[in-house]
Amino acid sequence: MPSSLIDVLQRHCEDIDSACPDPEPQQFTSLAEVLGRVPDPRRVRGRRYRLGSLLALCLVAVLGGATSLAAIARFAADTDYDLRKQLGLTSSTPNASTLGRLLACLNGDALDDAVGAWLARYTTDPVDKTGDTLVGLAVDGKTVRGSRTDGSAVHLLAAALHACQTVIAQRQVTAKSNEIPAFAPLLDRIDLDGVVVTADAMHTQRAHAEHVIAAGGHYLLVVKGNQKKLRKQLRCLPWRQIPLQARTTGAGHGRREVRRLKVCTVRPGLLFPHAVQAIEIKRRRTHRKTGKVETKTLYAVTSLPPEQASPPQLAELVQNHWSVEALHHVRDVTFGEDASRVRTGTAPRAMATLRNLAIGLMRQAGWTNIAAAADHYRSRPQHATAMLRLTA
Repeated sequence: MPSSLIDVLQRHCEDIDSACPDPEPQQFTSLAEVLGRVPDPRRVRGRRYRLGSLLALCLVAVLGGATSLAAIARFAADTDYDLRKQLGLTSSTPNASTLGRLLACLNGDALDDAVGAWLARYTTDPVDKTGDTLVGLAVDGKTVRGSRTDGSAVHLLAAALHACQTVIAQRQVTAKSNEIPAFAPLLDRIDLDGVVVTADAMHTQRAHAEHVIAAGGHYLLVVKGNQKKLRKQLRCLPWRQIPLQARTTGAGHGRREVRRLKVCTVRPGLLFPHAVQAIEIKRRRTHRKTGKVETKTLYAVTSLPPEQASPPQLAELVQNHWSVEALHHVRDVTFGEDASRVRTGTAPRAMATLRNLAIGLMRQAGWTNIAAAADHYRSRPQHATAMLRLTA
């Protein structure tokens, strides 16, 4: 077995993205300990497996593309003795019902906090103290549709780094509520010094802006109809007199998109706290098959001053915010999250957390194609354990 993570990557990873540099091997040595420190909800009597070993087993299986508890149990049953020993399962392997009962009673906040803190520490440096680099943190929600019980499904609000699409915090939205009350608790455990929080129009709330600024961060928020007076103010700014300051193009999903951006420094009096610059984005989207052209104008506000954020940097932050949607797409398509029928207790949330962790590990290892990475680890599970440096 290779002696380090770098050896594994050099020998087995062919799809490397330079945006996420190779991490140092020693940075992964404590992940098993982190999983083992999650509070164990089980009674002491009758425990056959350590919590850290079970969570490590689930993670390695998810790295290989396992989408259900039954798939994780089959993976455990098919592993050889040496691999089970590395995972701390020397006697036997757990079945799907054992795993289901464990995940259903886990403390979801504790698991998310442990995984998020570890990922935040070992992803690429989240803060550039020189101020030359703006680090984007996208806040967005996702419903785990297959978890629907009694008319409602589990809805999770996550904070993901733009550069590596890595979730470093997650909270579950309570039933009969929305994402707004979960915004502050989501960010409370994150060091926002030097970080720009981006979010869609739902989170364009004055209290949210105050919370981010008080924590030492900055915000860039889209403004839509839920802030009618603010949107009217932005529309009345002298945009015609401002020259075009940034232009970006993109292609994908059968369409070509051109985005034109203008930035206006706003005076005190804008109906939003700490707003320094207003942004107008004109988006022109052309569908290749039909030739249909769609145009749309978006407005946003940010607390970033002009000397800290140029128009091209603001355009990049706006565009990169939607990288979180790519993360959601991976969870749905590659890991079958919406099709999953895991519904009991906190199990849907725990499985989502494991998917986030697996994707974050793959991104940090340099994989740009998550499906290819899952195929790789499915056929070579020993490489996943070598990469993670799991300890018994």
